Amino acid sequence: MTWQQKIDDALTARRSADALRRRHAVVQGAGRWLSAGDRQYLNFSSNDYLGLSHHPQIICAWQQGAERFGVGSGGSGHVSGYSVAHQALEEELAQWLGYSRALLFISGFAANQAVIAALMAKDDRIVADRLSHASLLEAASLSPAQLRRFTHNNPEHLSRLLVAPTSGQQLVVTEGVFSMDGDSAPLVEIQRTAQQHRAWLLVDDAHGIGVTGDEGRGSCWQQQVKPELLVVTFGKGFGVSGAAILCSDSVAEYLLQFARHLIYSTSMPPAQAQALRAALAVIRSDEGRQRREKLASLIEHFRAGVDTTAFALAPSHSAIQPLIVGDNARALQLAETLRSQGCWASAIRPPTVPAGTARLRLTLTQAHEKQDIDRLLEVLHGAV
Repeated sequence: MTWQQKIDDALTARRSADALRRRHAVVQGAGRWLSAGDRQYLNFSSNDYLGLSHHPQIICAWQQGAERFGVGSGGSGHVSGYSVAHQALEEELAQWLGYSRALLFISGFAANQAVIAALMAKDDRIVADRLSHASLLEAASLSPAQLRRFTHNNPEHLSRLLVAPTSGQQLVVTEGVFSMDGDSAPLVEIQRTAQQHRAWLLVDDAHGIGVTGDEGRGSCWQQQVKPELLVVTFGKGFGVSGAAILCSDSVAEYLLQFARHLIYSTSMPPAQAQALRAALAVIRSDEGRQRREKLASLIEHFRAGVDTTAFALAPSHSAIQPLIVGDNARALQLAETLRSQGCWASAIRPPTVPAGTARLRLTLTQAHEKQDIDRLLEVLHGAV
């Protein structure tokens, strides 16, 4: 088989399964409204849960940071790309979340890849929730460690996998709020199970940080759990982009020596770090609390309204509200129906989600108004 045949066959298989991914060039896509072509849509596909991507205070911080530092960092943080803006953000994050250190990464994907690649060795074992994010499962698969997967949110199955003999270390991996199902991990039970087997716990709280817990400190704070490794990302609740790993002093020093994503990648622009500091200030403020309360109210209103339709939602009380359809073609058809009625929603299909669980991944944000939710519900009522 030639290269071209291999590529053509893979694309043909995706098309025949109604699983081909496509991008849409939008004029504006982060806020309440999404603009594409000459149309505007109510946007139910944004991860900007608190509506901070257009916050004037955060925009101003980025502009001022660009005027002071320029638009790029100029290099890896190990060479010349680690600025006082990066240092200040790391210190504020560590203090806020109760850790000794925080290390910044260009993305959550990079952070997850970096920590697993740096820590895991041949005789080690990774035991991950089977619905963990692709960045975690791919990193585990590429590492020399053994990968085992436990049934979603099932500490008993986790315990059975951890008890198997191993000569190395064990790392338990889960998300705080799951990106496709919107449900939360039982972190207290998972941490207890990990500790019983002398395993470390890594929690990716990309979809919880900023949105849940006191001051938006996230899922772990909300459940009073402190994992050895906490990954937080800034493209959701913070409304920007980037990520950080929260850890001990010794782990931070180790990662600075051995995490290749840190050593060989250009660091985020200092102006971005300044914007993230401004976002953190908003999240921690009374305004941030009010934004979280409004989002919670919209979620409750939406879930109550869906109960009167023919559709069923996954059991999620987060901003992620998956409407499980099952069939790929039906999910695509439903997404198109919503768009024809002015509501933008994305159809998520395998392999992103398990086979037979194609869905509309509806996301609500603080930028929405109650009438927006009512419009979405009205369209869903007519889409049966």
